[in-house]
Amino acid sequence: MSKLPQSAASIVAYLICIIAVPVALTLNTVEIPATVIPNSDNPTPLGYTISLSLFLFPMAGLFFWMLRYRQLTFQKRAFLYTIVLLAPVSIFMDIMFGNQFFVFENRNAVLGIYFPAVGGPLPIEEIVFYIAGITTVLLIYVWCDECWLEKYNVPNYAAASAKIDKLLQFYWPSVIIGCGLILLAVIYKKLFSHSPEGLPWYFIYITVVALVPSMAFYKSAKDFINWRAFSFTFFIIVFISLIWESTLALPYQWWGYQDHAMIGVFISAWHNLPIEGIVVWFSASYATVIIYETIKIGLTIKKTRRVQHDRAA
Repeated sequence: MSKLPQSAASIVAYLICIIAVPVALTLNTVEIPATVIPNSDNPTPLGYTISLSLFLFPMAGLFFWMLRYRQLTFQKRAFLYTIVLLAPVSIFMDIMFGNQFFVFENRNAVLGIYFPAVGGPLPIEEIVFYIAGITTVLLIYVWCDECWLEKYNVPNYAAASAKIDKLLQFYWPSVIIGCGLILLAVIYKKLFSHSPEGLPWYFIYITVVALVPSMAFYKSAKDFINWRAFSFTFFIIVFISLIWESTLALPYQWWGYQDHAMIGVFISAWHNLPIEGIVVWFSASYATVIIYETIKIGLTIKKTRRVQHDRAA
């Protein structure tokens, strides 16, 4: 039983591979991609703004479920702490690097309200996107973990948490994998891409976002992550994002990518969506879940110690 979480994590990686490989091979057959030719100066009025409902609707529904689900106690606190931690960090990173990674050419697709950022103002939809995106990812995972796939979560969190000596435990494999991926990305960009100038900064950023919590907390959190719930969350989020980007955002220029900051692997069948557009959702989901489970462990340990102290007194 102690090896079950590791086996489940391996199965998740296996499922991603057996789906991603044939999809990549099939998409690679497209040599001349179809193009969208707008017949209007404003083909998608407020498209980006309204499309945020792809996150806002499931977020509202699952949040209402969580509020009504009385069995959730420390889970609700862990959820709140995770959002309070990650949302400001994501917004700050967008302010710092948003213009380095993205372009927003279709100004008719947004409300026209902008906030200051390095390199120029960004549409307010970006803030809603980051808050709603992170919240939706976490709510789907919590719902799966506590309801839809609760059979596979940790049945006695207090007893399992008591075995954790310390939350912060350095995990070398995450560092090796992360550094290896960054090195491969740099090599590909410099030697094989059509834009070898600069570095693949967006991929480096995505990797670091997943690497830091994995490096620090994976060793403690891996046995607590409901990997089946994580896989469900990941596939749902990727499904939404691909529909969003490949059929709407890129062809109608709601947003685009700065080619010089990408690795140089573009999916022509999906309007030259860079590979980073897919990788980002795995990294974001992975980092969010690890941080959430780590906070849950910390809250449980704190509560257990408080109870033990009260009994001793």
